[in-house]
Amino acid sequence: MNYRIVTRDAFQAAGMKRVFSNNAKDAGISGIPEFWEEMNGNGTSDRLLQLNSGNIKGLLGICSNFNEKENTTDYWIAVECSAEDLPAEWPAIHFPAAKWVVFEVEGPVPSAITETWKQIYSEWFPSNGYKPAEAASFEAYIDPNPYRSNSYNEIWVPIK
Repeated sequence: MNYRIVTRDAFQAAGMKRVFSNNAKDAGISGIPEFWEEMNGNGTSDRLLQLNSGNIKGLLGICSNFNEKENTTDYWIAVECSAEDLPAEWPAIHFPAAKWVVFEVEGPVPSAITETWKQIYSEWFPSNGYKPAEAASFEAYIDPNPYRSNSYNEIWVPIK
């Protein structure tokens, strides 16, 4: 499992957010693949990519605001952008300055992403002194065709 540790100043992302029930299955939270299909199919993903002015290129799949009582999670399809580039039509999510562990994900979506998430929590965290920080984590879809067998993408997890 290839990874690197990155320290970043605060940044923001803008995009579309939906609330999903946490009825997780092996392939992740149900409804998220359909959300991606909708955003890709109606041109929203392309419009978001035009706003991308941050360090992370590509679309972000952001998991935030886990609500234990309601058993829900907010899921964003977004891009990193500066405050100056943020149009009023897009809601923003803010990330605090933090240390991040960035995992390389090689292989087709969604199986490579799902498998890497499993390894992060079953192998990586138990084998070192880091713990997840209280901030949103995200998947960075860097490859324009994430379904290719040799696709390269990343998972960013804030750590303490």
